[in-house]
Amino acid sequence: MTKEQTWSQRFESVLHPAIARFNASIGFDIELIEYDLTGSQAHAQMLAYTGIISPEEGEQLIAGLEQIRQEYHQGNFNPGIDAEDVHFAVERRLTEIVGDVGKKLHTARSRNDQVGTDTRLYLRDRIQEIKSQLREFQTVLLDIAEQHVETLIPGYTHLQRAQPLSLAHHLLAYFQMAQRDWERLGDVYRRVNISPLGCGALAGTTFPIDRHYTAQLLKFDSVYANSLDGVSDRDFAIEFLCAASLIVVHLSRLSEEIILWSSEEFRFVTLKDSCATGSSIMPQKKNPDVPELVRGKTGRVFGHLQAMLVIMKGLPLAYNKDLQEDKEGLFDGVNTVKACLEAMTILLREGLEFRTQRLAEAVTEDFSNATDVADYLAARGVPFREAYNLVGKVVKTSIAAGKLLKDLTLEEWQKLHPAFAADIYEAISPRQVVAARNSYGGTGFAQVTKAILTARAQIAEKD
Repeated sequence: MTKEQTWSQRFESVLHPAIARFNASIGFDIELIEYDLTGSQAHAQMLAYTGIISPEEGEQLIAGLEQIRQEYHQGNFNPGIDAEDVHFAVERRLTEIVGDVGKKLHTARSRNDQVGTDTRLYLRDRIQEIKSQLREFQTVLLDIAEQHVETLIPGYTHLQRAQPLSLAHHLLAYFQMAQRDWERLGDVYRRVNISPLGCGALAGTTFPIDRHYTAQLLKFDSVYANSLDGVSDRDFAIEFLCAASLIVVHLSRLSEEIILWSSEEFRFVTLKDSCATGSSIMPQKKNPDVPELVRGKTGRVFGHLQAMLVIMKGLPLAYNKDLQEDKEGLFDGVNTVKACLEAMTILLREGLEFRTQRLAEAVTEDFSNATDVADYLAARGVPFREAYNLVGKVVKTSIAAGKLLKDLTLEEWQKLHPAFAADIYEAISPRQVVAARNSYGGTGFAQVTKAILTARAQIAEKD
C-alpha cells in the first residue's frame, strides 16, 4: 500500500499499489513543475493581497516554492509515485520546508483549476518556441530561394510533368504554408492565454479572491467567465494539436518531395553525408532518413489529435479523470513538432544540394511547354479552345515521331497554323516559359523576386 494518505479522512485506507501506479501522473506531469511553481507563487501572492492569508505567510509560501524550484534545478527534488502528481508533490515538499503555513497554499484553489493553469502556461511558452522555429525554417527557405530564382525545376500536377517553374517559386509555396502555420499558432495562443485559476473545482469559491489579479501576475490576457467551462475546457489543447497537425502535414509534403528528388529516378538533389545514412547490406545506398522520419512522425501528431477529440467527446461537465490523459499526447505532440522543424531546417540549410545542371536538363525533356504553344496562338487571335485542341494533336504526332516541340521545323509549325513564326522557339524555351508567367503570384522571375522581398519583410514583423 502507499505510505501516505493523500485524501481526507473520508477514506479509511490507502490505495492498492497497482491502482496507485495506474492513477499516478507524476511520471509525466513533472514536465509542468516550473509552471506549477510559478502559478502557485501567483496564487500565494493573491491570497496575501486579498487578506485571505497574512503578508508574512504569503512571503513564506513564495520563498518556499522558490526553494523547491532550486532543488529541482539541482536534481534534488525527485518525487515518486507516492506523490501521485506534481501538484501534491510540490505542496507536500512546501509543507516540509515552511511547516503548517504550506497547508494554506491550496486555499481557494482546486487541482482542477490548478492543472488547467499549469497546462496553459506550459503551452503558451511552447507555442512561442514553435513560432520561432517556424521563422527559422522560413528564413532558410528564403535563403535557398534567393539563390535559385532563375533555377528551373519541372512542375507537376498528378505527379505528371505540367509546366516548368522557378525553383524559388516552388520553395516559396512552403514559405506560405509555414506563414499560415505561424499565424494559426498566434490565433491558438489567444485562446490558450485565458486563466482558469480561481474557478475552483467547478463552482468558484467562497473566498474573496481576485482572479484578475492572478491573471495579471501570470500575464494572461483574460479569465474564464464561467467556472464550469474553465476547469473542463480543453479546446485550446485540441486547437493546438490541429495547428500542430497542419505544421507536420506541410513538413511531410516537403519531405515526400525531397525523397522523390533524391532518388535516381529524379536526381534533382544530392543528400549530404551529415543528413543521410547508409544501408547495412547495400554499400551504394544513401538513405533520406530525415524526410522519411518527418513523414513517419506526422502520424504521431495526428494520433494525439484524434485521441484528444475522443477523450473530450463524451465528457459531462465538469472535470473528469479522463482529462489526465490530455498531457502525454500534448507533450509528445509539442516535442514531435519541435523535433521535426529542427531536423527539416537543418536538412535544408546544410543537408542537401540542388543539382542545377540536372534540373536544367529536366525541363527540356518533356511537353510541359505545350500550354505556351496554345497561349502563343491565343495571343494571335486564335480562340484558346481551338488552339488547345490543335496543340494536343501536335503533341500526339510529335510523340509518335519521337520528337519534342522544340524539334519541329518552322515549316512544320506553319503547316499546323499560319500564325506560327520564327519566334515560336523563344516562346517555348523553358526559361521564357517561366519568365512569361508574370501575373501576381506567378512563377515569373520578376514576380518571384518581389515575393522574396515581401516575405523578408513579413518575417521581420513582430508578433
